[in-house]
Amino acid sequence: MANVKNKNNVFLKRRINTQDFGEAIVLDAIASPRDQGRDAKIFFKTGVEIGQIRLGKGMQFTDMRSIGGGAVLSCKSIEPSGKLPLVIAGKPVKIEATPPETDLFKDLNVGFSIRNGETVETVLEWLAYHVKHHGMNAALILNRSHPSKDKQFDNQLKKQTLKIKGLKRLVLLDSKVPLGQIDLPEEAHPFNVPGAPGKDRMEIPKPAPWAAPLGELQIFELARARFLATARAVMNIETYDLIALSDGVNVFDRAVTASTGVIQLNGHQVFPWRVRNNADAKFGDHICRQFDAKGTRARWCVAPSIAGEKTVWRLIRIVGSNPSLREQQDFYRCMALRHPTDTVSKIVPKTSLVEDEGLVDLATKEFKHKPVHLPEEKFKKPKTGDIDTTIVTTMKNEGPFILEWLAYHRVIGVKHFLVYTNDCTDGTDTMLDMLQEKGYVQHRDNPFKGTDLKPQHAALQAADNEGVVKHADWLICMDVDEFIDVKCGDGTLKALYEAVGDSNMISATWRLFGNNDIHEFEDALTIEQYDHCAPELIRKPHQAWGFKTLFRNVGIFKKMGVHRPKGLIPQLWEEIKWVNGSGKSMPQSLFRNGWRSTTNTYGYDLVQLNHYAVRCAESFLVKRDRGRVNHVDRDQGLSYWFRMNNNAEKETSIMRMIPAVRAEMNKMMQDPEIAAAHEFSVKAHRAKIDELRKTEKFSAFYEELINPRLEKLSKLHGNFGANVFLAGPECIPDEIVEKEPGSDFFFTVEKGETTH
Repeated sequence: MANVKNKNNVFLKRRINTQDFGEAIVLDAIASPRDQGRDAKIFFKTGVEIGQIRLGKGMQFTDMRSIGGGAVLSCKSIEPSGKLPLVIAGKPVKIEATPPETDLFKDLNVGFSIRNGETVETVLEWLAYHVKHHGMNAALILNRSHPSKDKQFDNQLKKQTLKIKGLKRLVLLDSKVPLGQIDLPEEAHPFNVPGAPGKDRMEIPKPAPWAAPLGELQIFELARARFLATARAVMNIETYDLIALSDGVNVFDRAVTASTGVIQLNGHQVFPWRVRNNADAKFGDHICRQFDAKGTRARWCVAPSIAGEKTVWRLIRIVGSNPSLREQQDFYRCMALRHPTDTVSKIVPKTSLVEDEGLVDLATKEFKHKPVHLPEEKFKKPKTGDIDTTIVTTMKNEGPFILEWLAYHRVIGVKHFLVYTNDCTDGTDTMLDMLQEKGYVQHRDNPFKGTDLKPQHAALQAADNEGVVKHADWLICMDVDEFIDVKCGDGTLKALYEAVGDSNMISATWRLFGNNDIHEFEDALTIEQYDHCAPELIRKPHQAWGFKTLFRNVGIFKKMGVHRPKGLIPQLWEEIKWVNGSGKSMPQSLFRNGWRSTTNTYGYDLVQLNHYAVRCAESFLVKRDRGRVNHVDRDQGLSYWFRMNNNAEKETSIMRMIPAVRAEMNKMMQDPEIAAAHEFSVKAHRAKIDELRKTEKFSAFYEELINPRLEKLSKLHGNFGANVFLAGPECIPDEIVEKEPGSDFFFTVEKGETTH
């Protein structure tokens, strides 16, 4: 072994001795002398067929392990030197063996890391930090960066490594470069044309770490056998990772004293808020974490002599060890170093980022850096006293149903209605213009045409600039076939707001109401005609637990969304007080994007959203003909009716409001213009139904809708799996249809299956 104290041997380079035998690629072969002959380990690349490998003359089998898609063959050779004979796919081969160099790291605390293109400055900071704070005195770095990208890296690293006091050994491990390879300039490397003809041909070694994402899980066993078996302790993290500062014993000492010789490392992804223009990201820029981050990335620190030879080193764990909860350590994964980009938003939603005091201290005190901080945001205190609630909605040909919907929501306390329409043919738009003149609504043409936006998204984008939205105390986006059913107090929003206290978001989960086996259109109250719906506990179809959200307009979010406000201002995430329809807190995991309830979050005790998506069969013909106002490219055919038509159980909680709704409607209809507009829309709806039913296509469709088979299926949804709703009612066998509602059975089909 070279003298460790010799400065010329602090920095060393080694290569993985890859050998391509066609049917199998050997990553490396390590052979150690013994009394007679050698002990050898041969590491095969992912994809090897173990059955094709046989030992040659003078070789004795010891063990064969499959690791990932590769393999490690342990054997003995009676020859004290020379190549190792094997037979691969019937072909004799000679494998060049590398002697182990475990003395390089004997009794040292080693950082075993993989470099993914990080700059020499980053690697040097990584080394210095862990030497200073964690007792690391050696490092083995597997270099995945392409050699053509690193012309100066090795020289700079070698020169600067000598300045890190306390670092005794650094080995940079590359893959083997094939003999005869021509040293092309960087711009000439034909990476995308392997084996390109001509004198500048460059052969790229298949197992090269820089040629593809690391998929060779046996690389950790390879490193142990060749370099690390006699190290005091080995820490496995990347060169963009930092072990967190902690008081007391460092991570290497903890591994040595751990009961299994292993410490689990838990990686937390961290990010900059912003990297200054024309500057590379640094460790010191990483002052943010995701408030709603899920889980950690596991790595390890091991004391080889204590963990023992029978354990197996893998990427995320030491197989055969079971460290206790006390034997763990946090580390930070500095993601802007791993994924350099011109903007942080390309690697993480910035709406999830919040500053972490510990990270700020690390950046400013340890790395002497001035990171870019999040801008300060102020929380707008909710107004007390009279509370204004505004609904934003989109409509197309909904004339017959507008007055009831308006009357109902006025009765429960909604003050403002902002309505966007497009392409109406039944008088909906002119009716809304008239209602605007009389002070009932604000009506706008939907600005979606000429944009790439869907009608609802275009409307919400425009609504953000409207006064009734800006000055509202509470907001919600919902449709004319949805009714907020307040089930507490006197059924008003005031009672709901009082019930949820200081909450500023209330999600009302859908109850999917069916047609109640009503086929023909009648100018009657929706909330009175249709009193059957899906059960509370029903997971499928996936629409069953969608929700719409009432939210206080206090500046926590930047804009309205279809199901809930969007564009969370992360500095204010702790101000969110979000409850479900039973007044129970919603989890942080939903704060940015969630729009559906789960078995843990659904609730209907205080409020639910009655969703009358189909109404009667005749009205559904018109709905299908006009298309979906919010999804203009989707058909509302038989599968939609099947999913949304739910008649499993009776639900009448909303009906206590019928007298007040009738009174409000009668009051509105006393205005002759409103009465005339409503009558016109009803006649137009009836005429459209008659027109459609005279056509062969819609006549046949209507007969399908009213078929007793579909009526029966509308009461059995709770017994079906998700794929049934994707496939449609045709996939359900007759013997299933014959079962009684409420009976205990479950039926599903394979995804994509449409018939039985």
